Amino acid sequence: MKILFSKTAHDAGISAARVFADVLKKKPNAVVGLATGSSPIGMYDELTEMTKRGEISFRDVHSVNLDEYVGLTPEHDQSYNYFMHKNLFDRVDIKAENTNLPSGIAKDPTAECKRYDALIASMGGIDIQVLGIGNNGHIGFNEPADAFTKGTTLVNLTDSTIDANSRFFASRDLVPTRAISMGVGQIMKAKRILLIALGKGKAEILERALFGDVTPRVPASILQFAEDVTVCADEDALSVILEKHPEAVTR
Repeated sequence: MKILFSKTAHDAGISAARVFADVLKKKPNAVVGLATGSSPIGMYDELTEMTKRGEISFRDVHSVNLDEYVGLTPEHDQSYNYFMHKNLFDRVDIKAENTNLPSGIAKDPTAECKRYDALIASMGGIDIQVLGIGNNGHIGFNEPADAFTKGTTLVNLTDSTIDANSRFFASRDLVPTRAISMGVGQIMKAKRILLIALGKGKAEILERALFGDVTPRVPASILQFAEDVTVCADEDALSVILEKHPEAVTR
């Protein structure tokens, strides 16, 4: 595991973009696992600029997203499909037919989960998976539980996750209570994992996930067993790790 220090959130986004771009340069037709939320936005901004400068291309890239809310159409302004188009897809040269997210309006969510796992398998797996980390240690929408999830699954969101995401909606009552998410097992199959963590609010859970017990009560802790993990984080998010494990951080 590599933990890369950045002074600011902006710098962490640039650092993450370099890690991501390295995969595209080595494998132009890579399968990339993407994430939503505030953490990867800086990386997407930098990847957009790198594409404009001709340093990388998404022309032959295929993408699969971690998750999607159940009940939101792709056009809904809080759907993750909408988020990805706004923050990346419509800004780079990726082909629309090469982008994939779970369907939040599938009539049979269980069948949709199976379809999504089969799709990822048909692509040969994920070359790099981008992750954020929730305040409760969730990755994707894999919430704290008694066991790690395996394949893509239908998830009931916890109150803390609904509270955290309510800032994006007009009211808490409008936040979906379920989502379709890649399972922890599916995430761990990725050849490379890139975790982005920003802000003081992530400092304690990040240290617990990377250095505490490996437990499904902290889903991100499973990353301690991954073969190739890079963590890009700002000084605030790394504050507890810098205090307790300074030798683990690359400046």
